[in-house]
Amino acid sequence: MKKENLMIETYYSSKIKDFGLSPEGVDWNGKESQYLRFDQLAKLLPQEGFSLVDIGCGYGALLSYLHEKGYAQFDYTGVDLSPAMIEEAKALFPNESERFRVVGGNDEIEPGDFAVASGIFNVRQEVGDDDWKNFIIESLHQMNRIGEKGFSFNILTSYSDIPKRRDYLYYASPEFFFKYCKENFSRNVALLHDYDLYEFTIIVRK
Repeated sequence: MKKENLMIETYYSSKIKDFGLSPEGVDWNGKESQYLRFDQLAKLLPQEGFSLVDIGCGYGALLSYLHEKGYAQFDYTGVDLSPAMIEEAKALFPNESERFRVVGGNDEIEPGDFAVASGIFNVRQEVGDDDWKNFIIESLHQMNRIGEKGFSFNILTSYSDIPKRRDYLYYASPEFFFKYCKENFSRNVALLHDYDLYEFTIIVRK
């Protein structure tokens, strides 16, 4: 497993053990902001009739969101590096436990119509900015393969207030990733930076 993936697995496994089935368990502040993020990522999706791969699914909060918002006839697959996260997801959704599985850093993930990733690019810990940026780019190419009709992701923004930044987090240039996605994945790319959180969401439609 790559050092970035091992670091991510260790970090989030500790969070779910400390905070359990809660937004804090996947390193978010609360359900309201967690669902606000999902609102942006889900703008990629039709209301029904699709398959979705949730990369870094945690304990399956996005699946709860889809059920609550009335999405129908969808095939959801949640994958995560953390065995502890997947264990919690399977326990939370006992009738849908087959939807969740642990993946290693080099595992091939079966494609779906769409792929989403929420929060997996934020916590770089001791990894340098350049190395982390390259890790994100590599991951986006994987998402492009997995999401046959499109994908969406979010990252903390470089426009965050400097006094509130944390040295273990990664703050990305929205302009860079918008341009990169336009030039490498599709002409149909949306940058969402208007939902009052210190982050942005990019949606790629093919």
